[in-house]
Amino acid sequence: MSQLTAVDAGFLNIEGDRTRAHIGGLGIIDTTLCPGGKLTRADMVELVRERAHLARPLRSRLVQVPFGLDFPYWEDDPAFDAERHVHEVALPYPGDDRQLGLEVARIHERPLDRRRPLWELYLIQGLEGGRAAIYCKVHHACVDGVLAAETLAALLDLSPEGNTPPPFTGERLTPPGLVPMLTQSARRVALHPVRTAEALARTVPYLDQFPLVGHLPGVREMSSALRKALGRENPQPADFGAAPRTPFNAPISQHRTFAFGSLPLEDVKKVRRALGVSVNDVVMAMCTGALRQWLLDHDALPDQPLIAVVPVSLRRKHGRSDGNALSAMFAPLPVHIADAEDRFYAVRGAMRGVKRRFAVSGHSWFEELSGLLPPAVAATVTRLAMQAAPALNPVNLLISNVPGPQQPLYARGARVLAYYPASVITDATGGVNITVFSYDGNLDIGIIACPDLVPDAWNMVDYLRDSLNELLKLTRVTVDA
Repeated sequence: MSQLTAVDAGFLNIEGDRTRAHIGGLGIIDTTLCPGGKLTRADMVELVRERAHLARPLRSRLVQVPFGLDFPYWEDDPAFDAERHVHEVALPYPGDDRQLGLEVARIHERPLDRRRPLWELYLIQGLEGGRAAIYCKVHHACVDGVLAAETLAALLDLSPEGNTPPPFTGERLTPPGLVPMLTQSARRVALHPVRTAEALARTVPYLDQFPLVGHLPGVREMSSALRKALGRENPQPADFGAAPRTPFNAPISQHRTFAFGSLPLEDVKKVRRALGVSVNDVVMAMCTGALRQWLLDHDALPDQPLIAVVPVSLRRKHGRSDGNALSAMFAPLPVHIADAEDRFYAVRGAMRGVKRRFAVSGHSWFEELSGLLPPAVAATVTRLAMQAAPALNPVNLLISNVPGPQQPLYARGARVLAYYPASVITDATGGVNITVFSYDGNLDIGIIACPDLVPDAWNMVDYLRDSLNELLKLTRVTVDA
């Protein structure tokens, strides 16, 4: 028996006519080592059939609790058929990156069928250079970024020859019967006031650390007084104001655009070593420089930092094997600083402050806040909150850095050359999402955006490359564009 957490269910609740809550990845593959020099849909169907038991999200479907009284459960789909999840499409000639991005965007903007396991895989033929691509999307209710990478690894091999997957040895997921399900729901309802009080005691003392809420009158003073009364450590005061308005902070449409590219991971590490920061700090500095240039292009540069949501994986801490184990930090991006060196050191200082505040205020705030509302009303309140989000403008965008394997992976003999992530945009988190995935010596970048707000997402990929070169110049290192 496996039940969704409040965080998992939250990703179901945020979906609507314009919002999708699945994450995906685009693998570019070299098929020359495949039998016959080609990867077929039949190959992918067979691969999924052989290995679906290695990754629970591939075979589990939702089971709803009557009247929405509790969070849904997962069960092994008794009618699971890989044929229903694996599809094949072909690009028109010449099959360049822009055409591939358009096709992935069209796939990404379509919802998943909640009657089946929440994933789909597309084999995309016709890429220039004789290549192909695999695009897989999985609902965020099933996986976070780290687990999505692990799910991908279950389908892939470390060598062209492949290996024989181990047999299934675990238990089949079955939901409880109706009476136990309703009994558990009643227990959750009865205990909800106690759990809510405990969650509020852990989160309210740190409300001044959150964008929007932290700047309401009296919140900072109240939070400080509560921390003092409870003997909690006082974090460094949040050094950012409210999120400024930008062209991508407006209601999104149902459409998506997808742009992608790769940067040498060694160049990122050169900056890390020379300037004494983490890889994630370099990514944040790159994004700051790229966003600054994009905002200048659109005559929309604010005179204060942007506010980015940065997911933080808690998978090792929680030890969960499924669902979401994550929290988030709020990071100021000083796009208003013109000088590259001054801007970098502002990013470095800001990220140090963000990490200190996150360590002091606790890692579980995202989970705590997600569970404040009982399941029966959480979906309705979430939808209302999403409708109000554009007017409130709590943050500007979401930036995520997901670690991946540093050796090549293979699918039925086809080498995966790159793996570009595709994530979620919402009215609350802005109309653009920048996610990077480190794979086989590269930093692979995926940008999902609303084309009505960001019609030129490919420019952001170029600006990320320019921003890395700018950082390399600070270390007296040059690199070809």
